[in-house]
Amino acid sequence: MELLDKLNWRYATKAMNGESVAEEKVAKIIEAARLAPTSSGLQPFEIIVVKNKELKEKIKAVGWNQSVITDCSHLLVFAAWDTYTEDRINYMFDLTNEIRGFKNEGWENYRQMLLGAYPQKDAEENFNHAARQAYIAFGMAIAAAAFEGVDATPIEGFDPASVDEILDLKSKGLRSAILLPLGYRNAENDWLEPLVKVRKSTEDLVTVME
Repeated sequence: MELLDKLNWRYATKAMNGESVAEEKVAKIIEAARLAPTSSGLQPFEIIVVKNKELKEKIKAVGWNQSVITDCSHLLVFAAWDTYTEDRINYMFDLTNEIRGFKNEGWENYRQMLLGAYPQKDAEENFNHAARQAYIAFGMAIAAAAFEGVDATPIEGFDPASVDEILDLKSKGLRSAILLPLGYRNAENDWLEPLVKVRKSTEDLVTVME
């Protein structure tokens, strides 16, 4: 129940106090995101950790002036691949073979199937697929942050093209998907902090088909 207690504790913090989060905690949050499942195990995204104050200020200006962007300790930018390429797919398959120490015929056939599918698709379609994988890792990071007692604020309200330019993501073949400031709540200045968490009931949310 500890994780559920932590998830009930967390909320989308609207005001942070600027206090630094220990690097050890941030590392655990990022590790949870790294361990997240992704389609075909490709992990088609990167996590950019922004600590630089000037960069945060620039991102805040294109992020609806949300104060948590500058008042957070670490700003995580989940940036998805702009498309799938043969090199990117091969890298992950080769890495799997290297780490496991053997090649598997079925796995190699699967490699060829992906090589014959993804690189030929429209880049925007590929990016949208990659971004959905980044969101899986993003969800794991939120849960891990709650487990560590660290506040986190999911942010989709920003101009991705501007963030891409600020962080020079295009040169890396990446596009920003979602932001996650990490820090500690400023309860006195956060209108949302005292309010009761509202979620659908399990009965309204879940349909069981037996």
